[in-house]
Amino acid sequence: MTTGVTDPFAYHAPATVREASQALSRYRGDAKLLAGGHSLIPMMKLRIASPQAIVDLRNIDDLKGISETDDGGLMIGSMTTYHELITSDLVNSKAQAISEAAAQVADTQVRNWGTIGGSLAHADPAGDLPAVAVALDFQIHASSARSDRTISCDRFFRGYLETALRANEVLTGVSCAASGDGSGSAYVKLANKASHYAIVGVAAAISIDAGGMCTAARIGITGAGPHAVRSRRAERILVGKELTSNVIARAAQRGGAELAGLFNDDVHASAEYREAMTKVYTERAIALAMERASG
Repeated sequence: MTTGVTDPFAYHAPATVREASQALSRYRGDAKLLAGGHSLIPMMKLRIASPQAIVDLRNIDDLKGISETDDGGLMIGSMTTYHELITSDLVNSKAQAISEAAAQVADTQVRNWGTIGGSLAHADPAGDLPAVAVALDFQIHASSARSDRTISCDRFFRGYLETALRANEVLTGVSCAASGDGSGSAYVKLANKASHYAIVGVAAAISIDAGGMCTAARIGITGAGPHAVRSRRAERILVGKELTSNVIARAAQRGGAELAGLFNDDVHASAEYREAMTKVYTERAIALAMERASG
């Protein structure tokens, strides 16, 4: 039992995903998984979270690493750090928005310790990686002691700090489809100067054909509401058109207006400011993704 600056808690350091899930089940929803810890530990110090137990994932080798799937996509273990995402040639060549977002997370210390799985499971509404997950249509892989399942990103984020993960499940990794010639992705954000959290962050994934017409588009936005969201109206405007500056600007304007009822109004920014900046940064993200797709 560990005590001190937090409420007392039991500590477990399993060697396998099965053992981790069994530990979660033992506490019937009153245990927390520890990945990098940069979100969980401060919450525990403030008594915002007071779990009975901590289940540390750092000894589970199966949760680490980046690899190419058989169809040319990406598979990323949940305990892969931001630094590893930033420096991975595979990630940079196949999904630049991932490394771009990871490079804008907090500071060097956090990037060396924080993980992609921790970011997605925590589901902070101002987090960077959730927007990229939405834009790149991540498939979220989760395991319990009894079963494995894959959760579509569109069904994963459910509310403020809330996901589709069950109480006994471990997020084991994420995958995304291959991005061939004519595809590009980007992430841009307006950051809070002190915390580096996104006031608004936008990820875009664009595909174009040989004639320059947009064949697919997904746009993920963070900082707008209780969780990362898609800008479906902007996507519809882009698909089937040549991405001129006018088309991109119209998509950004319509996309920002679509989310008008969602925007947070808090000490960091007003809802009106967030809406205005969402339009600006959506335009920038689409333009950069298109430039890379044209590459």
